[in-house]
Parts: sequence; C-alpha cells; structure tokens
Amino acid sequence: MEYRMVTEGSTTFAAPVQDENTQFPPGTAPVFYNTKMEFNRDMTVLLLSHLKPAEYLDSMAATGVRGLRVAHETGTPVIINDRDSAAVAMIEENAKLVGGDISVTCDDANRMMCGKYFDAIDLDPFGTPAPFFDAASRAARHYLFVTATDTAPLCGAHLKAGIRRYFATPKNTEYHAEVGLRMMMGAMAKELVKYDRGMEPILSFARNHYFRSHVRILNRVTGADATMGQIGFVMQCPKCLYRAEQKGSLLPKFHVCPYCGAETEPIGPLWMGSLQDKEIVASMIETLPTMQFGTAKQMDKVLRLLLAEPDVCTFYDYHVISRNIRVSPPPMDEMIAGLNELGYYTVRTHFSVTGIKTSAPLPVIEEWIAAWNEKLGLP
Repeated sequence: MEYRMVTEGSTTFAAPVQDENTQFPPGTAPVFYNTKMEFNRDMTVLLLSHLKPAEYLDSMAATGVRGLRVAHETGTPVIINDRDSAAVAMIEENAKLVGGDISVTCDDANRMMCGKYFDAIDLDPFGTPAPFFDAASRAARHYLFVTATDTAPLCGAHLKAGIRRYFATPKNTEYHAEVGLRMMMGAMAKELVKYDRGMEPILSFARNHYFRSHVRILNRVTGADATMGQIGFVMQCPKCLYRAEQKGSLLPKFHVCPYCGAETEPIGPLWMGSLQDKEIVASMIETLPTMQFGTAKQMDKVLRLLLAEPDVCTFYDYHVISRNIRVSPPPMDEMIAGLNELGYYTVRTHFSVTGIKTSAPLPVIEEWIAAWNEKLGLP
C-alpha cells in the first residue's frame, strides 16, 4: 500500500494514496480515507475540546484519523477500532507517530459495544448507521455521535429503504435535508428510550452528502419520557406548501390543510426538538479562532447559522414559494429584513442556500414576496 503524509488540524498521519481519477468515495485504496469529511472531523474535535469525555470510541475508524485527531488535539483518551486487519495495522503505526492515550482494537463494532461501555461513542460507517444504534444505545454512557451518509433513503428519494432502515416515512420535499437529519435523530431517540434512556442534542447539522448529530445521553426514566415527547410528525399538504408540526404522538392525528382543504400526509416519526445546545455552540464559536482547522471559515459560517436558527422543524425555500405563486424571488437579505420588520423572527438556514427559518406563516411569506414584486413592477 502506498502512503502519503497528511496534516488535518494539528495532527500529521499517514494516509493511503487514492487514484484521483476514480469515483470517490469509496476510492481505490485498501483502507478508506475520505478527505471530504475533514469538516465533519474538525467539528467533532472542536466540540470534544469543550465536552472532555472520560474516553472516546472511534468504532469504525478505517485510517483512524478521527480518533487520532481527538487524542492529539483534545487530550482525550481514545479507543480506535476497526474490523479490518489492514486498517488496524495502519492505525497502530499512526498511533505511534501521533502519540497520546490511544488504544487500538480489531473487532466488529457491534460485538465490541455489546461487551463494554464507553463514555462517548462515535458511529461513522460508510452508509447507514442504523444497524449499530441498538448496541450503541446501551454502550454509550454519556455521549453518542452519529454520521449517516445514506441521504437518499433519509430524504425520501429511496422511500422503501428509508422506511426499512429507520422505521419512519420520509418525503422528498423542498426541506428534505432537515427531514433526513430529524429522521436519523428520531431513530436514535427510539433506540435509547427502549432502555429507559433519553437524549439531548448538542450539535447537529446536514452537509452535502451526510447528516451528523452529537447528543448527550440522559440516564433516567424521566429523560426517556421527555425524549418521547419530542418525537412526532410533520404534516405536509400534498397540494400546496403548507405544513404543520405534531409533537408527542406515535400516531399522527387527522389534519386538513387550512388553505386548500387537502388531507395532509405525515412525515416521520421525526425528532421534533431542538437540534443544538446553543450555549455550547456559542462557546465553540468563541474557541474556533484559537484552533488550527483547515475548514475554519466554513465552520464559523455554519456555527453562526446554527446558533441563530429557531427551533422549528422545517424551513421554507423562498425560491420554491416564488415559483409557486409565479413571481420572481426577491433578494434574500431584503426578504429576511422585511419579515423581521413585520415581527416574524426570520433567519437563513444552514440546510439550504435558498432556505429560511421563520415564525411567519406561509400566507405572510407569499404576500410579502408578491408585494415586493408588485412594488417593483415585476412580472
């Protein structure tokens, strides 16, 4: 295997050389190294510099880069695991190079988590994390971090696969990125409550080809009950852009669109609660300039969007709204300012460059966009 030395953050390690002319991922090297996930790893390192868990399990590590960085850049004791012996050999050499409190194991992730407990567990498989939720829900003492790259099933593009893996019904709406994240988190919550445990999200986001959520485990029945209260459905009108939220129910109630009279369709069950611990996100923004990250500018932008986003479960794509009422879309900043002047809290969302999170009902948004077009005499 051919290697090259790579530096991410302040950590230097050996990574396999990939053929840049082939489709990636999965790439051509015997051990998987995804350069496109540097942002994801930077976020985890920054978060763990605040959480400081007693130990951290990188359960499906491949090259082990995430665990290596956590150990080197945060001082957290780390267990790096992979079931592939070639990957483990590479991790062991990198662990010697990087130094720190690092243990390396070669085991199946589910089997490992069925026999031991870990303060923080990270699930980052290639594809769906669903097969690992049960074991991780029992083995994680205080923190569980999850990445899902099967965005098509979670967003409704592969409907049957999404239903099978997450026991929820997605829908390919204009806000499908948020549906995908909340559907993954809903599945995490449902596994935890089976064991009388609950969760509180710390940092959750959607980016390009994956979803990522970091949650704090609540080790009490009251926490499980509170978590159940945050499971629910988005009721989407099939004929217009109206949607409504239904929290705290395993069965969606009959709901009719107040604008067109159509029976709404349930999306979920989903996690309907907050996606972030805003105090921790604010602290991460303050700490970021002191850290050495290759994606620092992107991180700052995303973290500030996450901090500003209100706790509503969907966003509106204002280009879709404009197209729906057959007018031109206004400048986003002007529209956001206009809705805020009307008393509706409105901000950009990290889920989409044309998306807004707002307390304004759909007719208010439509009326503002139409009035803006009429004012300028646009068709």
